[in-house]
Amino acid sequence: MAEETKKVEQVEDDPIEVRKAKRAAMIDAGENPYGHAFDYTHHASDVEESYSHLEDGESTEDAVRMCGRIMAKRVQGKVSFLTMRDTTGEIQLFCRINVLGEDAYAKLKDLDIGDWIGVWGTVMKTRRGQLSVAVERFELLSKSLRPLPEKFHGLADKEIRYRQRYVDLIANPEVRETFAKRSKIVSAGRRYMEEQGFYEVETPFLHSIIGGANAKPFITHFNALDRDYYLRIATELPLKRLLVGGFERVFEIGRQFRNEGMDPYHNPEFTTMEAYQAFTDLEGMKTLTQGFIQAAALAACGTLQVEYQGQVIELGGEWRSASMIELASEGAGEDVSFERTREDLVEILERNGGHAEDAWGKGKLIAEIFEAVAEEKLVQPTFVCDHPLEVSPLAKKHPENPELTQRFELFICGHEFANAFNELNDPIDQAERFHAQVAAKDMGDDEAMGYDADYIRALEYGMPPAGGVGIGIDRLVMLLTDSESIRDVLLFPHMREEA
Repeated sequence: MAEETKKVEQVEDDPIEVRKAKRAAMIDAGENPYGHAFDYTHHASDVEESYSHLEDGESTEDAVRMCGRIMAKRVQGKVSFLTMRDTTGEIQLFCRINVLGEDAYAKLKDLDIGDWIGVWGTVMKTRRGQLSVAVERFELLSKSLRPLPEKFHGLADKEIRYRQRYVDLIANPEVRETFAKRSKIVSAGRRYMEEQGFYEVETPFLHSIIGGANAKPFITHFNALDRDYYLRIATELPLKRLLVGGFERVFEIGRQFRNEGMDPYHNPEFTTMEAYQAFTDLEGMKTLTQGFIQAAALAACGTLQVEYQGQVIELGGEWRSASMIELASEGAGEDVSFERTREDLVEILERNGGHAEDAWGKGKLIAEIFEAVAEEKLVQPTFVCDHPLEVSPLAKKHPENPELTQRFELFICGHEFANAFNELNDPIDQAERFHAQVAAKDMGDDEAMGYDADYIRALEYGMPPAGGVGIGIDRLVMLLTDSESIRDVLLFPHMREEA
C-alpha cells in the first residue's frame, strides 16, 4: 500500500506523468487520444470577420466546425471557457454542462492546455462582448503530453526559442508572422525572376571540386564512387555551364553550405538566389538586384521604406554606386590604392584594427581595409564596385585597370546582401586564375578554390558575355522583418549540442 501511495504522489507531482496517465486511461476505455481528420468550416479569423458586428449577449443559430490548440482554460462550475488557437488567431469556446451533458463536460474539464480539439457549435457574443463559439460537441484530436514552458506567453529564452522552434511558434505568434513574411519574400522573388524571363533550375548539392566562391566546405564521402565530395558552397559554376549550353537566363533559389563560424549574420547553412543572364553586364545586374529586393519588400511590407533596428532604409529611388577604392579611401581618410606600396597598405590596415597575412597582395589588403573602415558606414543601399582581381577569381578584368574586376557587392546597413560579376568567359584567363587559387591553397589558404577542368572545357566551347548575381535570402528576410539575428529568420538554426 505504501508503495502504491508513493507512485500516485510521484505521478501527481510530475505533469508529464499525469498527462500520460490520462492518455492511458483513454486507451483503456477504448478511446483514441490521437484522433483523425477533422472537416472544419471556419478559422478564427473567419468568425472574427463575419461576426464582429454581433451585439453583446447576442446569439445565432449559425453552425460552425472549428479546430485548434487549447491555450487557456477557466472552469466555473457548470460553465467553462476555453481559448482555442488555430493558424489564424484565437477564439473563445463557451461550454455548458446542460448542453454537453455530464459525461462530456467531465471530459472537457479533464482536457489540458496544449491539447488539440475539434468543436461543433454556434456563433455568439457573451454579455461581456467576447466573440465565442457555444460548444455543442467536441472531440480530442491530439493529446499533449508535455506542458508548455512556464510563462510561455512571451517566451524570451533564446536558447529554448531557437532549439525548440515548435515551442517558440506556440508561445510567440509574431514569430509565425516572420516566417509567413519569409515565404512571401521567396515567392515574390521567384515570381519577379520568372517575369523577367528567367528559368528556374536545380543543380547538384554534391560537388567533386570546391568552386564558385572562397569558403571552407563541408566534406562527405560518396560511397558508390568511394571518394570524398563537398557540399556546395555556391551554385555559380553549374549555372554558367547552362549558359554555354544555350540557356539565356537561369536562376536557382537554394541552400549553400560553408563550414565556417556562426554569428548574427552567418549560419553554415544558408539560402541564396543566384542568377545568370547572357548578353548583359553589371548595369543589368544592378537593375535585376534592385527589382528583386523591391518586389520582396512590397510583398512582405507593402512599402519601399522599411525600418531596420531603428534605422529607416529607403529601398526606392536610385541606389548609390561607388568603387571599393573610393570608399576605402573615404573611410581611411587617406589614399588607398594600388599606387601605395604593400607596406603602406599593411600599415593602414593594422592602424585600423586589421591584421595582414604574408600571402596577401595589394588587392587583398585593399579589400581588407575596405572591410575595416567602410563597410559598417554603408547604411543606405550602395553598390560597391571595381573589386581587386585578387579577391575576384571569377569576374572579368576591368578594361581600364587589369588589377580590378567588373564586380559589385550590394551593402545595406553595413552588411553584404548581393554579389555580382561581369562573368569571366575567357577559358585561358580563367585557367590561369584557377592555377593561382591552387597555389594559394598550397600556401595554406583553405578557402581557395580547386582547379575545375570540366568548367574550363565548358568555357572552351564558348560562353556568351553574361552578368551574374547572388542575393542572400536570409539577410534579406532579416532586413524586411527587422530581425536582429539570422537565427530569427531560420526555422531551425544550427546550435551547439544540448548539455
